[in-house]
Amino acid sequence: MTGAKRKKRSVLWGKMHTPHREDIKQWCKRRLPILEWAPQYNLKENLLPDTVSGVLLAVQQVTQGLSFAILSSVHPVFGLYGSLFPAIIYAIFGMGRHVATGTFALTSLISANAVERLVPQSNRNLTTQSNSSVLGLSEFELQRIGVAAAVSFLGGVIQLVMFVLQLGNATFLLTEPVISAMTTGAATHVVTSQVKYLLGIKMPYISGPLGFFYIYAYVFENIKSVQLEALLLSLLSIVVLVLVKELNEQFKRKIKVVLPVDLVLIIAASFACYCTNMENTYGLEVVGRIPKGIPPPRAPPMNILSAVLTEAFGVALVGYVASLALAQGSAKKFKYSVDDNQEFLAHGLSNVIPSFLFCIPSAAAMGRTAGLYSTGAKTQVACLISCIFVLIVIYAIGPLLYWLPMCVLASIIVVGLKGMLIQFRDLKKYWNVDKIDWGIWISTYIFTICFAANVGLLFGVVCTIAIVLGRFPRAKTLSITDMKEMELKVKTETYDNTENWPPSKSTNVKVFPGSLKTGSNVRSLSVTPRRMENSQQIKIISINNPLVFLNAKKFSADLMKIILKETDGSQALDDVSKCEQNTLLSPLPNGSCTEEASQPCPSEKYSLVLNCSGLTFFDYTGVSTLVELYLDCKSRSVDVFLANCTASLIKAMTYYGDLDTEKPIFFDSVATAISVIQSNKNLSKDTDHSEV
Repeated sequence: MTGAKRKKRSVLWGKMHTPHREDIKQWCKRRLPILEWAPQYNLKENLLPDTVSGVLLAVQQVTQGLSFAILSSVHPVFGLYGSLFPAIIYAIFGMGRHVATGTFALTSLISANAVERLVPQSNRNLTTQSNSSVLGLSEFELQRIGVAAAVSFLGGVIQLVMFVLQLGNATFLLTEPVISAMTTGAATHVVTSQVKYLLGIKMPYISGPLGFFYIYAYVFENIKSVQLEALLLSLLSIVVLVLVKELNEQFKRKIKVVLPVDLVLIIAASFACYCTNMENTYGLEVVGRIPKGIPPPRAPPMNILSAVLTEAFGVALVGYVASLALAQGSAKKFKYSVDDNQEFLAHGLSNVIPSFLFCIPSAAAMGRTAGLYSTGAKTQVACLISCIFVLIVIYAIGPLLYWLPMCVLASIIVVGLKGMLIQFRDLKKYWNVDKIDWGIWISTYIFTICFAANVGLLFGVVCTIAIVLGRFPRAKTLSITDMKEMELKVKTETYDNTENWPPSKSTNVKVFPGSLKTGSNVRSLSVTPRRMENSQQIKIISINNPLVFLNAKKFSADLMKIILKETDGSQALDDVSKCEQNTLLSPLPNGSCTEEASQPCPSEKYSLVLNCSGLTFFDYTGVSTLVELYLDCKSRSVDVFLANCTASLIKAMTYYGDLDTEKPIFFDSVATAISVIQSNKNLSKDTDHSEV
């Protein structure tokens, strides 16, 4: 008896602990994405493109590492460390397969404020000039990197706290116009900070509110001190970089390997400066000595954390927002998903751990990520391969960069920001889609220019929320009576306009008068004529609330669930038969739900009619969501038609997306849309008969 009990207990114990081990395994895969994709890595298909992309990425990592370290007011060698360690950590914890993490212009500019405030240039003469035991660098340089490392450490801690609090769920508040305006304004700041190197002017560090304008005022006051040699070399470098990169972009399909113009320019400029002794002959400022190797880890100074709190918040917010936008863009382009909270963890660790290894704050950069796109990278293996080459530079090639002119590095920074600066072209798009978003873009950009990137970001988010909440009380929704009248009208007019479809009891009509699990109170009506051969199911979905950034993501997810279930012919979702009301978006009264299970045959063609009569207003995010849904459905061979659209919605969607212009998709009413669908079906049927 005792043995039987023990055996029973052991079986129960095993049953209790087996799912527990599975849960741990799933948790590890969720928090360490490398465990998910690394075992499935295809060496034959992916290794070659990842290697080519990794080599070209290493060139960008080295050049931008040196540039952004100088932008962060620290020794250039620390930029090489910042191009190495954060990339390795993000490859382990990050979910963006084409996101290149490392030094970043915006976070470098923010950390420079703390460095220049706590260890100003005037302290160079006060500190001892004897070299320290760390790579032979001066005490002044170590104090500066200590401040930058403290900013990186505290910024990473803030991101980890946000991960614990699951604040990634609030990223829907960061709309595309706000992110675009903030990054464009910050890029303008970075270009302004490089003016002194481009012109060869000796200029004190200027920051703070309206510092952008003070810098240009100082330049115009001292215009006579411009160094002609530095100006000409800067212009030549910018012209070469822009021209070659444009040619690379134009002929990237014909040529297999992209010319690494940044590397060629650095080698040529360093060699020319060495041969002509430009440093002494013309007084050109050069990078200087770059020591070999990596120093032993050292903790950042914890006694100054309170002094760098403002900059740490800026690094945490701006770095995460810019990186998340790139990760989401990568996921959308290559059809995979990104967990917003996991990105908090990945970038938090990418800032905390490297801060003990003399690294400046890190984030993903648009130029490097675009480079991975263009060179055909497949996974984060490309970033890991680039780290090998960065390591070679640190231990072998670094000292050869002594003669690299600073004006050439500044030119590389400016051209590297081209992707952010050309976002000015988005203004025309925002004006045509939603003029309120255009105003938000302009105001966010102005705040970023006048103050800082983090201030502009917070202003843009607050302004967007305030405007949307101000518009919602005026929004109107369809009532239950209107919905029933609309359904009756659809049935009656459809019967009148469709031959061989009499309104008899044998006709299968599904009505879902409830709402989906979304903030936009969607009602759906499905009509399926049984007596027609190769029948076509028509699903009518009514959007009865505004479509804005607050509810666009949920609306898209739930609508795609219905489309996928219907096209796959599987059972209807329980979520459709349940009613959920969102108090923020004024739900309809008496929203009871009923549903009759009816599955479309595999041979049925599926059409979707979106009734937009209740879509009283929208923003840029709402329009982009509708257009992306239309294009996604089109790729799945699902016909989408929109009824009762306002003139402004039609104009916005037509301007935003590449819609099908061969056949009409906008209709005055749902009944008209259904009539056209049935007419097209009958025309197709007649064509088939004539071919036979």
